[in-house]
Amino acid sequence: MIDLENRTEDTIDISYLESIAKDLSDKDIELIITNNNEIKKLNKKHRNIDKSTDVLSFPLDNEFKHMPLGAIIISSEFVQEKAKQFKHSFQDELALLFIHGFLHLLKYDHEKDNGEHRQKEEEVIKKFNLPNSLIVRNS
Repeated sequence: MIDLENRTEDTIDISYLESIAKDLSDKDIELIITNNNEIKKLNKKHRNIDKSTDVLSFPLDNEFKHMPLGAIIISSEFVQEKAKQFKHSFQDELALLFIHGFLHLLKYDHEKDNGEHRQKEEEVIKKFNLPNSLIVRNS
């Protein structure tokens, strides 16, 4: 289940994201939709990178069956910008960033692995008939 906290005025439909989440894990997650300013502050605080970003993931390190997997934070402004740039819907771009962030919660890390994150992301994108994601577009 996705616990949504929408800090924007955008209408967010998580029903599609729920189906993606269920396909990847049976654990609950928190999803926060915010703006560039807030995600920039979080990026600075947690990664020491002083700029906006599209998505941040905060996995919970636990082995308990009923504990949540973690939290995903997505910038709605980034979603709008990239959806327009790549000529697909807000919902599609949101789903792409959600998948990317979710895979980080599952311990995939494109900055350290040998392509496993990219491969799994491509697999999920194809399964849900989505356009290419940022990681795929940059490959």
